Amino acid sequence: MSQLQRIAIAPSQLQQGQIFLTKEQQHYLGRVLRLHEGDRFIAMDGKGKWWLAQLAGEQAQVLEPLLVETELPISITLMVALPKGNGFDEVVRCCTELGVACIAPVLSDRTLLHPSPQKLERWRRIAAEAAEQSERSFVPTIFEPVAFNTAVTANQTSHRYICEARGEYPHLSKVLSSISEEIVIATGPEGGWTTEELENAKSAGFQPVSLGRRILRAVTAPVVALSLITACCEV
Repeated sequence: MSQLQRIAIAPSQLQQGQIFLTKEQQHYLGRVLRLHEGDRFIAMDGKGKWWLAQLAGEQAQVLEPLLVETELPISITLMVALPKGNGFDEVVRCCTELGVACIAPVLSDRTLLHPSPQKLERWRRIAAEAAEQSERSFVPTIFEPVAFNTAVTANQTSHRYICEARGEYPHLSKVLSSISEEIVIATGPEGGWTTEELENAKSAGFQPVSLGRRILRAVTAPVVALSLITACCEV
């Protein structure tokens, strides 16, 4: 199955064993992937379900459901202060490949980017494409950007961490042994969190942690944090 092409579909496209393909999906399957009538591919709904399907004109016939076990044993929500430029595109792509469940872009005091609604749609499309490529069962949820101080008080998960490059804090790898179900990890903007932001996060129950002795870029830190968590929980 690993050599078959994969596409993401909306759950509503599947009706009575038939997948009603959109014009874009028809173009992608036929013109881009060069599939023909009768060729097989994998359809995934982004919510944990995969099917082996066979192309039949403007539709596809579902042949059988597939069992895919590619998800992490814990749910990770990544809270990221938006980096400048298009850096968040790469954060979404890489962290989706690594297994993140939710990505919450936040506007910190030092955030330079104030994204348009079109950016949010772009990030969700990148997440869907990355989930296809990495053979994930789920497409991560990308939330709408909110102010950082709003985000830290809204989340009540018991395991909450904020990455801070300055100060004497325990390394993230040293605090992960007790996590069994859900974790929230926050990474900062260019220039780091302000003192007020760090204090607000601590007051809301976030534990400051280190990602090492080096100063990481705003687009590197989320990938390092996710890599440490996945390495710990998939051993």
